[in-house]
Amino acid sequence: MSKNIIIVAGEPYSVFLELLFKSIKLKKIKKPYVLICSEKLLISQMKKLNYNFKINSINKTEIENAKILKNYINVLDIKFEFKKPFDRITYSSSKYIKDCFVEALKLIKMGKSNVLINGPISKRHFLKKKFLGITEYIAKKSNKKGHEVMLIYNKKLSVSPVTTHLALQDVKKNISTKKIIQNVLTINSFFKKKLKRKPIFAITGLNPHCETNKKISEEKKIIIPAINKLKKKNININGPFPADTLFLKNNIKKFNIVIGMYHDQVLTPIKTLHEFNAINVSLGLPFLRMTPDHGPNNSMLGKNKSNPTSLIEVFKFLNQIRGN
Repeated sequence: MSKNIIIVAGEPYSVFLELLFKSIKLKKIKKPYVLICSEKLLISQMKKLNYNFKINSINKTEIENAKILKNYINVLDIKFEFKKPFDRITYSSSKYIKDCFVEALKLIKMGKSNVLINGPISKRHFLKKKFLGITEYIAKKSNKKGHEVMLIYNKKLSVSPVTTHLALQDVKKNISTKKIIQNVLTINSFFKKKLKRKPIFAITGLNPHCETNKKISEEKKIIIPAINKLKKKNININGPFPADTLFLKNNIKKFNIVIGMYHDQVLTPIKTLHEFNAINVSLGLPFLRMTPDHGPNNSMLGKNKSNPTSLIEVFKFLNQIRGN
């Protein structure tokens, strides 16, 4: 089972199962996988959306010897009480989502898999302000808090924010030379070892035009020292660049990774450039964790009109790094 994929469906009232059904129909999943979710909800949504896939139920108490079948949805059932298959998101699903992650991390710890894919989750409802995002939640549960790195990956251009889902007023006090160096080295190692690619980094400043009217700027105090130290480690990195012009066509073509100081500084342009053709990859964990780069999209639930591209990109990426 170590070569299999663990998939946590995530928020029960998201479009994820619809996207999974579409990915299966398009034959985009090459490896056997275990889907952790409510089997009852899975069957109910599948019927409502007019899909018909074979299901292999896996008993938690017999997981050691469970047969993971190709061309089946292998389901590890997590109980979840619901009145209808499509509903609005509330706090009522928090325990269910937590139980799904507990089982997923348990399987990974047992050595049953080294890949975790999770569907979108409402951070406001599930995390309840205890964690900045699911990246940080999984890092804490994996005993890797502080080592996690968010990478939004596209084969042409990837981005990584030094701070993640953080209020803008808190960004300044949460960036450091050490944090920048850690992010870059983690991504550099991943690109070379897993993707067999040479990373070429650009790094943004924090302030508009990399300037400030104060005596000492974050660029001079934090970012430039990080760049200089990274260059001494033979990392191909340049900057800091003003974020408002870095993503212009003639500028960005020189790089394949952009390190930004905060979330929207780099995620806004990458989503504008590539829309759904990007995925969220968590690095610095004991396993590879990926998720489509979009939210639960509750307003589209049950309409069967959601775009599966980002989830398909997750499976394509996984096939790429595994040499398929």
